[in-house]
Order: sequence, then C-alpha cells, then structure tokens
Amino acid sequence: MRGTEFAELAAFLAVAKEKSFKRAAGRLNMSPSALSHTIKSLEERLGARLLNRTTRSVAPTQAGQELFDRLRPAVAEMESAVRDIGAHQTRPKGVVRINLPRVAAQLVVLPVLADFLREYPDVRIDLVIDDNITDVVAKGFDIGIRSGELIHQDMIAVRLTSDLRMAVVGSPAYFGRRSLPKEPQELRDHACVTYRWNETDALYRWKFDGSGGSVEVDVDSIVIANDTNLLLDAALRGIGLAFLPESLVAPYLESGRLIRSLESWCQPFAGFYLYYPNKPQMPAALRAFIDFVKLPGLPLPRK
Repeated sequence: MRGTEFAELAAFLAVAKEKSFKRAAGRLNMSPSALSHTIKSLEERLGARLLNRTTRSVAPTQAGQELFDRLRPAVAEMESAVRDIGAHQTRPKGVVRINLPRVAAQLVVLPVLADFLREYPDVRIDLVIDDNITDVVAKGFDIGIRSGELIHQDMIAVRLTSDLRMAVVGSPAYFGRRSLPKEPQELRDHACVTYRWNETDALYRWKFDGSGGSVEVDVDSIVIANDTNLLLDAALRGIGLAFLPESLVAPYLESGRLIRSLESWCQPFAGFYLYYPNKPQMPAALRAFIDFVKLPGLPLPRK
C-alpha cells in the first residue's frame, strides 16, 4: 500500500469516528477543504460513496460502515505496535542479547543478575557463552563482553572490572608430587591443562612478564579444552597446572584447594569491558543494563 492510500484511509477513519469534517481536520492537523478532497479521492479510487454529507451532519454509508468496521481493529493494532515500540525507548522492556565468555558471565553478570531482574521485571536477558572473538553486530547481539585488549576501536566500550591477572594454579595433591615452579621455564617439566580457542584452534599462550622482560612458555598440555570450568575442575582434581584468571580461582586459593605459583610473573592486563556499536536510538532495556553493571568511578564510553 502506498503512503497516499494509507493517508486516505486514516482520513476516512477520522471523519467516520468524529462524524464531522471540522473535528476530524483538527485532529489530523489539516484544513477541512483538504480533508474533503482526500475523502473524495478515496471514494473515486474505491468506486463507492463512503460518507453521506449534509450541512449539519456526516454519517457513513453502508459501504463506509463496513470499511470502518474492518479497518478500525487493524489500525488499532498498528497504533498499539507503535506505542509498544516507543515504550522500549522509554521503559525498560524486552530482551537484551549478550555475547560473552564464561568467565565474564561468572564474574560480572551472574553476581548482579538477580538484583537487575528484580528492578526491571519486564526485561529478559539472553546470555550466549562464547569464548571466541565474535562479531556481535553481524551475529545479532545487542552487546558483547570481552577483555579490553580484544575490543575493536570502532566500538563504544564500558569498563566493568578493574584490571585482571592470570594465575598458575595446582592442587595440594599435585604439588605433593611435584615442586612449585620458581621460573616460567620450569613449567616445561610440569603437566598442564590448557585452553584452546574453538574458532582458531590455537592454544592459549602461557605468557609471563618479569624484570627481564616477557617470557612465553610452550607447556606440555596433557589436557586441552575450550571450557575454563573444565580446566579449573582438572586442576582441582590434581591432573595438572592451569593458567586461569585470578578472580576465577580466588575462592579456591583462599580455601586451600588450590596453590598458586609464579605470582610475581603474572602482571595485570585490561579487565572486562562491555562493548557495542554506536546506537543513536538505544533501547531503554539495554541502557538500563549498561548502567546497572558498569563499574562506578571509571571513565566510560570511548570510541
């Protein structure tokens, strides 16, 4: 349907509802004469008289009443749809789709999710766990969460955590059989469990920084997996040493279920950021989520 045809139908509905060209014209912000011309054009196009007009009143003909009865619910549904879409911009409502690694879900999103959903009961969160570097725009996500080192510069980024550190950890049972490594090169003599990037098939690099510079160690990976929880479980079971984010293993270090080594060689790196393309018309649900999870007191959007 062309725009002019829809405008003619909207004009007819207004006149039939108001039963007055003057009142309908005021509602449509047009002159009575222009409105009369629009109705005449519609009647000529349809080949049927839709309104009976006198100097005192306007009433639908039988054909006009039938058209009015069929159009009214359809137009009401369209108006409702437009109002609902507008509500997405003003009242947090709808689905926020997030692409993020498992560690970010555990450390950043899950701890605040219950409070967020209580405050915004009309919002639904769709979490897709993905440890690869996914193009969130191409895949239809609203936002992604990644380490700041992995985010493209054309994205707006919101910092969610302070800097992160990696940790080399093993269980007391493992270190009951093997000595703690004092230097990164000593890891070559240890059994290790290593993360593999599913998208590129590359192993996560065991890279360290000390007073003498950076060192990258080619460890003996007896277990390889693309799931950090599986690697953590393997380390807890004494299978081998794991190289995992400090925040993920902190509770196990505190309880004594894991022992850390090479701490001085593990330097901080950029923490987790929430990122998204520039959105001039950002939905209220997305804005509410960003404001809820962002780290207070740190510089926010950047490009």
